[in-house]
Amino acid sequence: MEHDQRRAWLEDAMNRWETSLLRVCFAYLGDASLAEDVVQETFLKAWRSYARFRGAAGEKTWLMRIAVNTCKDIRKSAWFRHTDRASALDALPEGSVPFDGRDDTVTRAVMALPEKMRQAVLLRWFQGMTVEETARALRLPRSTVYHRLQKAQMMLKDELEAWFYED
Repeated sequence: MEHDQRRAWLEDAMNRWETSLLRVCFAYLGDASLAEDVVQETFLKAWRSYARFRGAAGEKTWLMRIAVNTCKDIRKSAWFRHTDRASALDALPEGSVPFDGRDDTVTRAVMALPEKMRQAVLLRWFQGMTVEETARALRLPRSTVYHRLQKAQMMLKDELEAWFYED
């Protein structure tokens, strides 16, 4: 692909997927600045490796996989483990649905899930990816993603059942 075509692809991909990637990265890292850095790094990595993109997965799935792997690398770093990155939920990038105060409880419950379940939940339920796309993005078998989603659903049901019926 020649330079101008690749540039046009990158601009289009950024317009379509930047917000989705930013939300996942923020949820994964808990730091808005780091999330922005990861999204930039994701697009840079995609730009560099675009010639190797086979299209076996969708573009969003491919970009999510790059972003999740970049987030994992950051979480493994010594700097990340020894830095206080506490952020308020209101620092999340704007969603497409107006914020409802009750959403805070659900978001906190999801963010309290163990990391492996949280990853699956964020991609499947928050980003609307299919189980197949989620499995590809996380490089896991579909059955593992189903299992993690089911377990997360049970944990969230137990956690949120009383909250839901309070009204």
